[in-house]
Amino acid sequence: MLRFLVLTSLAAIVLAEPVSQPKFLEDIGARVVGGEVARPNSWPWQISLQYKSGLIYRHTCGGSLIRRGWVMTAAHCVDRSNTWRVVLGQHNRLLYEFKEQYKGVSRVYIHPNWNRNNVALGWDIALLRLSSDATLNTYVQLANLPPSGQILPNNNNCYITGWGLTQTGGQLSAVLKQAYLPIVDDQTCSSPQWWGSTVKTSMVCAGGGSNSGCQGDSGGPLNCNVGGRWFVHGVASFVSSLGCNIYRKPTVFSRVSAYISWMNSVSI
Repeated sequence: MLRFLVLTSLAAIVLAEPVSQPKFLEDIGARVVGGEVARPNSWPWQISLQYKSGLIYRHTCGGSLIRRGWVMTAAHCVDRSNTWRVVLGQHNRLLYEFKEQYKGVSRVYIHPNWNRNNVALGWDIALLRLSSDATLNTYVQLANLPPSGQILPNNNNCYITGWGLTQTGGQLSAVLKQAYLPIVDDQTCSSPQWWGSTVKTSMVCAGGGSNSGCQGDSGGPLNCNVGGRWFVHGVASFVSSLGCNIYRKPTVFSRVSAYISWMNSVSI
């Protein structure tokens, strides 16, 4: 039986789903599998979501700045009590480079249909209200979101970005990485040889080869080029627990265009 894993860095969470189970992209980690180091601040909406552990903060997930006071991330990243902060303008997590902005989180809004005991239902999306608005500059900018309902074609040019593991069980990296993950259309991704019925229409698949998201990438963006502009079309959710870059088991994201109405009702 195929199992799947969510991609955060607080703990590995394997869920009890009868057909297959995801692995969240949040276990201890700091970069995507495959790809290359991103040019510093070339994805200026990317944020690091961190939780307080003793006297320090630790990276657990990614996310996207969608308004000056709002961040979009995965529900499974924040569906437990913690003291959170968001770091904007970051490239190397281990260095202070005089570009970063540190913001507390004043409120967490998790999609009301989210159920952490069955991630295959979908709804893995959350909004964070920052304690103060971000200052927009060269290093910190807002993500473009797609129009409601938009679905991209197979092989559309997209990149995952994040500080997740370099490989299944791999080592951490301090710097932001990017990896090319083309869209896998719903008909293909939901076929029995791929993810089957695990994948819902509110999700989007990308990759399925040597590049993928991995633990530490949860909540981060799937950045897709549409008409010469970059839009965040996905929120990183899960991969196969057999490994992060298993053939025909692409990284699965919450499809942002399926949640525009909900986000508008919360934040905009």
